[in-house]
Amino acid sequence: MIGYFRQTAAVTAAELKKISRDATELFSRAVQPVLWLVIFGQVFSRVRDIPTGGISYIAFMTPGILAQSVLFSAIFYGIAVIWERDLGIVQKLLVSPAYRSALVLGKAISAGLRGLVQAVIVYLIAWLLHIGLRWEILAVVQVLLGVVIGSCIFSTFSLIIACIVKTRERFMGIGQLLTMPLFFASNAIYPLEMMPEWLKTIAAFNPLSYLVDVLRGAMIEGGQNLHGAWVDFGVMAVVFVLMVFIAAKLYPGLAR
Repeated sequence: MIGYFRQTAAVTAAELKKISRDATELFSRAVQPVLWLVIFGQVFSRVRDIPTGGISYIAFMTPGILAQSVLFSAIFYGIAVIWERDLGIVQKLLVSPAYRSALVLGKAISAGLRGLVQAVIVYLIAWLLHIGLRWEILAVVQVLLGVVIGSCIFSTFSLIIACIVKTRERFMGIGQLLTMPLFFASNAIYPLEMMPEWLKTIAAFNPLSYLVDVLRGAMIEGGQNLHGAWVDFGVMAVVFVLMVFIAAKLYPGLAR
């Protein structure tokens, strides 16, 4: 078991070194939440018919934009794995004695730690816009933990896609095809009660909905958590374990 965690930590450290060599990608991703909160949020705050539970619309959507940033950053993580295969790195990893699940888990954790940068950026924007945030230690830790788990889920999902399609061109097409449906079929920018029944059903199976729910309950003053934090974290944990299992089975096939 100790060896397993050492392997996971080694993969995580190697992935984080890549970020330290080129940190511009992390900061370039700050553009999207700025546009959504400063432009989209300011405009739709004037709409009075959106039931946001007694908080302003821009406060309501702030956790959703953080979840969106996590999704959009993590969902294209798999393209880096395709690059690694083309450079022969994946083949070297697969001939090592490391567990396949440790390789997948290490990459997922590194993606989760990258997601923390998105959380800092959104917190900063929300503070500058005078959005009421919860600054209690437990609430902040809950948000950061949700961001890490959400990033782990969608980066592992991205890895699964990369293992199936195997080419950068197909991956980019499928990645773009999946991001917007995942985003709009969630409660990120509008509450569940506004959705038609068929969309509510889809949202119930969308892991992004549970990420948004836990973020909204912990991040915003007066934010409502529909399911309860334990339910949200439980669902996300189950989804993540399932994703790691599938990715570990498919990962060796990427090298072929």
